Amino acid sequence: MNRFRIPKIIAVLVVLVVIAAACAKDKNELTVVPVDKVQLGRLIFFDTTLSNPVGQSCASCHSPAVAFSDPLHRISPEGAISGRFTNRNSPSIAYTQFAPAFHFEPADSVYVGGFFLDGRVNSLEEQAVKPFLNPLEMNNANAAMLVAKLQAAAYYPFFKKVYGEARDAGQAFGQVTDALAQFERSRELNPFSSKYDAYLNGKAVLTEQEARGLVLFNDPGKGNCAACHPSAADEDLGKALFTDYTYDNIGVPKNPGNPFYTVAKEFNPRGAAALDRGLGGFLGDAAFNGQFKVPGLRNVALTAPYFHNGFFNTLEEVVHFYNRRDVEAFPAPEFPASVNRAEMGNLGLSDKEEADIVAFLKTLSDGYQ
Repeated sequence: MNRFRIPKIIAVLVVLVVIAAACAKDKNELTVVPVDKVQLGRLIFFDTTLSNPVGQSCASCHSPAVAFSDPLHRISPEGAISGRFTNRNSPSIAYTQFAPAFHFEPADSVYVGGFFLDGRVNSLEEQAVKPFLNPLEMNNANAAMLVAKLQAAAYYPFFKKVYGEARDAGQAFGQVTDALAQFERSRELNPFSSKYDAYLNGKAVLTEQEARGLVLFNDPGKGNCAACHPSAADEDLGKALFTDYTYDNIGVPKNPGNPFYTVAKEFNPRGAAALDRGLGGFLGDAAFNGQFKVPGLRNVALTAPYFHNGFFNTLEEVVHFYNRRDVEAFPAPEFPASVNRAEMGNLGLSDKEEADIVAFLKTLSDGYQ
């Protein structure tokens, strides 16, 4: 069920702007984004000199070739320092801008929104800070180290033209994250150009299998996928986002192949015994252990492996898991106590119906002609 509504579209006329999807901390809307900041943000996003040591950019883990997810399809990506791996899969950052600020909805007794899989920050700008300073990612010691690298970049004169001379490294770092956020709000990351979009606009016809998959996807008595991944266009935004931004523990097993288990004890003291509590870790509440934010499904066919720990490699495996989790011998969930057993696990879908749902999911890839 879609548990929130995106406020009314606002139209603003600004010189040198392009229409693009954008969100501020606690609202989602279509608005305008300055062209110069988008261009600058793109330069920063692809700059491999901003890591320590040099060699890694934002695009290293979020490539446009695969809907701004990991181009190497790794369980978890390796940072700028060889042998240092993060604990989670690199999800697509396309369309992430529409998430509302993290909050609790008393009416449904659910947490909603925020950024990252555990909701720990409330804006694209805040999210952009973390990888630059994370020792398992781009490994800059502080803002000053990053800004020194920025000042050596060929595009730094353009940076100063856009933002002016920063008074200190903290302000310059804020300008870097602002430019990145504007790029992430641009049409490049939010094209809404899938076959499904064309279908909703009356410009494409689903195949028989895709149409069956859509029905199964929406049917509460079948796939029930739309309960958390609504396929209907929001009445205000006019687009389907395929997430309600809530949190759930769907029973994903621990992934023994996660290379995070091999990193130095400095970064992972528990080694292979490490657990990812997800929302429970952020809240400090074991009742929410194993819950992660419901991802949007746009471009899902391009973004393997799946789930926070990359446990499954194909959409076929994912759909089969949702369908048969509780009636086949899957490995135990990482946090059994909080698993959602009401909406998945024994859906009774046939092999053909599973294949139909996968066919529909493949219509969500952007770039349809």
